[in-house]
Amino acid sequence: MSKPVVAIVGRPNVGKSTLFNALAGERISIVKDTPGVTRDRIYADVTWLDKQFTMIDTGGIEPESKDMMLTYMREQAQVAIDTANIIVFVTDVRQGLTDADGKVADMLRRSGKTVILVVNKVDSFEKFMADVYEFYNLGIGEPIPVSAASMLGFGELLDEIVSHFDAEDMAEEEDTRPKIAIVGKPNVGKSSLINKLLGENRVIVSDIAGTTRDAVDTPVVWKEKEYILIDTAGLRRRSKVKEELERFSIIRTVSAVERADVVVVMIDAMEGVTEQDAKIAGIAHDRGKGIIIAVNKWDAIEKDDKTIYKHTEKIREILSFLPYAQILFLSAKTGQRVTKLFDVIEVVIQNQNLRIATGVLNEILMEATALQQPPSDKGKRLKLYYITQVAVKPPSFVLFVNDKELMHYSYTRYIENKIREAFGFSGTSLKFIIRERKEN
Repeated sequence: MSKPVVAIVGRPNVGKSTLFNALAGERISIVKDTPGVTRDRIYADVTWLDKQFTMIDTGGIEPESKDMMLTYMREQAQVAIDTANIIVFVTDVRQGLTDADGKVADMLRRSGKTVILVVNKVDSFEKFMADVYEFYNLGIGEPIPVSAASMLGFGELLDEIVSHFDAEDMAEEEDTRPKIAIVGKPNVGKSSLINKLLGENRVIVSDIAGTTRDAVDTPVVWKEKEYILIDTAGLRRRSKVKEELERFSIIRTVSAVERADVVVVMIDAMEGVTEQDAKIAGIAHDRGKGIIIAVNKWDAIEKDDKTIYKHTEKIREILSFLPYAQILFLSAKTGQRVTKLFDVIEVVIQNQNLRIATGVLNEILMEATALQQPPSDKGKRLKLYYITQVAVKPPSFVLFVNDKELMHYSYTRYIENKIREAFGFSGTSLKFIIRERKEN
């Protein structure tokens, strides 16, 4: 089940990122060193009262002039409107109500989305409550006073956020059609690919990066099976700031990936894998989605009998954290191999939903430990007792051991490789949960 997306919006310096880190837990902003997983984390999973959601921080850019600030604020609010189920609009009690706050509040109110108004930097409720009431003038409901720095008022804010989940998000889950997100840098050919798959010019395309207006869900039928294609949008207008464009692109990507079953990461064959491609692929990997690397503009590459091999090797090298991803070379412009994409998607969907019997898994485990002895530390050896599959999408396994500390990442990877040797699982990540069971 996809998690609701909650976006944090507000002027620079109102404390959006502080609030994000505090709600997500400080550790979330430092990401494991998996290549391609973005370090400047702008999204995180949050759990409150057994309910989970994905939170997105839209902060991080500080425009130089007041005119730019308003433009940026509007773009930022529009991204939140397009992608989020719920918008948390952060204001600053110390700066008071500003003209920019009012203009963005107008946009948010007209959007019809659920908006939760937060007044930050309320370090003392007694001292600042009179100033908090001023924010009623925005006309978007009751302001919730919090202090991100002092972690005050979080319970009420989180209660309010999760109270809006059930109705709208459960309704969306009734749609069982596989959802395919087409993601990638602006101008890599996402919309062109969807147009080719649909056989009609449904999505507006031009050579200006970011001309696609919104994240568009489009049904498509292939071999009598219906799929939903999610086209991730660029910005509404071309941004003057490169970092801003990249950040917005990633925000939209997180939202689309969260909803998808399979993610098609589009890469420009002429450029090769860029840092932003790696970030986008890292997001899909992080979320445990099925992944296909679609290398577009293949028609523009001069080829010999080793071209595909060389390109594949280079992609595997840079995206080394995705050894399981399927790679497909295609051209959205000419249609070359485009129809093969559905065949690959079908393989990935089947692998995402594959279940392996517990008995078979434990046979593989016994054989693996016999071939390569588990590691030991200070005279104590790791023992692996039992393995069982507990979930699909992605296939998830619980492994019972005598000491979690001894279960090194490299040995987990070794067990994963043995399972892949037996069952393939092409196109999907595998998740391992290590549990400790004391020896009798």
